[in-house]
Amino acid sequence: MSDPAQRFPVARPSLTDLEERYLLDALRSGWISSQGPYLRAFEERFGARCAAGATLATGNGTVALHLVLAAAGIGPGDEVVVPALTYVATANAVAYCGARAVCVDVLPQTWCVDPAAVRAAIGPRTRAVIAVDLYGHPADYPALRDLCDRHGLLLVADAAESFGATLHGRPTGSLADATTFSFFGNKVITSGEGGCVTTSDPALADRMRLLRNQGMDPQRRYWFPVLGYNYRMTNLAAALLCAQLDRADEIIAARDRVLAGYEEQLADEPALHPQPVAAGVRRAPWMASFLVGPTGDGTYRDELARALDRLGVETRPFFVPIPQLPAHHDPTADCPVTTDLSRRGINLPTYADLGEPEVKAVVERVRAALRQAAPRGAAPPPGDAAGAGNCAPTRAH
Repeated sequence: MSDPAQRFPVARPSLTDLEERYLLDALRSGWISSQGPYLRAFEERFGARCAAGATLATGNGTVALHLVLAAAGIGPGDEVVVPALTYVATANAVAYCGARAVCVDVLPQTWCVDPAAVRAAIGPRTRAVIAVDLYGHPADYPALRDLCDRHGLLLVADAAESFGATLHGRPTGSLADATTFSFFGNKVITSGEGGCVTTSDPALADRMRLLRNQGMDPQRRYWFPVLGYNYRMTNLAAALLCAQLDRADEIIAARDRVLAGYEEQLADEPALHPQPVAAGVRRAPWMASFLVGPTGDGTYRDELARALDRLGVETRPFFVPIPQLPAHHDPTADCPVTTDLSRRGINLPTYADLGEPEVKAVVERVRAALRQAAPRGAAPPPGDAAGAGNCAPTRAH
């Protein structure tokens, strides 16, 4: 049995002497702000890894999203279709532009945005679609690309959680008009805070560079033809990311082993349902994600989380649906799959330093916690593990 005094956090960055060496090199060089060789190296290397024409480093993933929308000219009166199941930053970036986030449901087969629901939500004010690669699983970009091309819409990928994922062999970062990433401390690679945008649209890239640097004309210092933002990354953060890129394959492989360990060792637990993975997808190993209990259950997940906390295992629930949040409240949004996933989803500790003994220890505690909690709620309908239905928000024109 594992040491009962040992606690397992839900996330922990993977940092080594290499990150320290690069960071000290940047510090001692004097290039500690928003210029420097590590910034240039990071943008070049990240773009090459993602098969994208350009990469723009930013202060975090949220401002990366806002930068894309602002550069595309999205503003008051416009609408942007987003999945109802995502981190709040996706919808916040739309609101920062004065536009409205129109939330639609996700698919039970992937937990990502439902292209049919997106199609139903497109109207005369729709300017863009933001797909979210939820818990490392890429959305259905071929279907979304077809929709956006037919309606003349910008397709944005929120890949905050999917660095390292591929769809039919193509990496995230190359699947949409623009893709945003986050390098927060719990992400696959990290700089503590940080983000970036990848795109192969030169005009969009130039516009984002202008806005990222307070709107200063690159040909005329201290001349600001537009209202811009300070959304730059520091050379110190980029130094950390260059080290993380050196180790990215190692980090991803270690996290893959953690996910595989949980899914294999917990496969005989009928109350746990692992993240589904669609054909052609290589998911990014961001979080080990499971659904708890039958469809419609509203309590088992929380009881399990409390039991695990008592046993020294930190977990995190799935995101609260965007239409239920005060800043984006929409009582007309009907997203049953999102609601069900949000109530039942749990993330187990996932980080590169979790070895086989530690994964086994967490599994032992999950089994013990499942025995302490009792499932409640409706039984799943035949052939359905996550609910079904369309999300049809009322549109205000």
